[in-house]
Amino acid sequence: MKRRVFLSGLMMTPLLAPPALALVQPKRKPLATAELPLLVLDPGHGGRDPGAVSANGVYEKDIVLDMAHRLAGELRGLVNVMMTREDDRFLELDERVAFARANKANLFVSLHADSAPTKEARGLSAYTLSDKATDHFAAQLATDQNLVDERYAGKKSGQGAAVSDILFDLTAQQTVGASRYAKQQLLSGVESHITLLDHPARAANFVVLRAPDVPSVLIETGFLSNPLDEAALNDAATRTRMAAILGRELGALLQDPLFT
Repeated sequence: MKRRVFLSGLMMTPLLAPPALALVQPKRKPLATAELPLLVLDPGHGGRDPGAVSANGVYEKDIVLDMAHRLAGELRGLVNVMMTREDDRFLELDERVAFARANKANLFVSLHADSAPTKEARGLSAYTLSDKATDHFAAQLATDQNLVDERYAGKKSGQGAAVSDILFDLTAQQTVGASRYAKQQLLSGVESHITLLDHPARAANFVVLRAPDVPSVLIETGFLSNPLDEAALNDAATRTRMAAILGRELGALLQDPLFT
């Protein structure tokens, strides 16, 4: 996928492509609430862990929590939505995974707006689990994410089975396949509306994606280390439109038999 080209008049909302195409909402199934698929949204960081902090003092934990609430609102009635945290609290990475598994989520989406390994990086990207990272960029993001528990809880994350062992399990292989499909479908669906990072489909050993029985995707909605991404993510109107675009795609994705 090619990098989206920004128009000069859209500098305040650089994560969004020109709104030339109207958003088309997916058709809704006439299902009872109990029958709807479950999406678990995981706003990254929280509490004593601020996540990335921009040059202007914008906290990642606040941006992604607000985005998650807006996204949940977009999906109301189309899928069931639960959030690993609904307020400003700290959760260990393993707790987030356990939450999705305990509630038998059909899909787990972890939302972030980190600092990028390179200053010029900007745009939305999506990541799935792999014991070998697709590139140094993804590996560095995973390394930084996986140190959260050590920094803020005084313990290391993911002391269970190694990722390579997880991936050999038949159920886990199916889960990884569904995760990769979700990643590709999401990126394909949003690329005409949201600016994407170069090579936006990536993979690495993220602890938060290690549920062997729940398809999981980590979405970097942008990077607070980039001034233009920061301006966009800190704008409520931009977050509302991003939530509408992501909500449309997630709603359609969760009607796929692979996730029901």
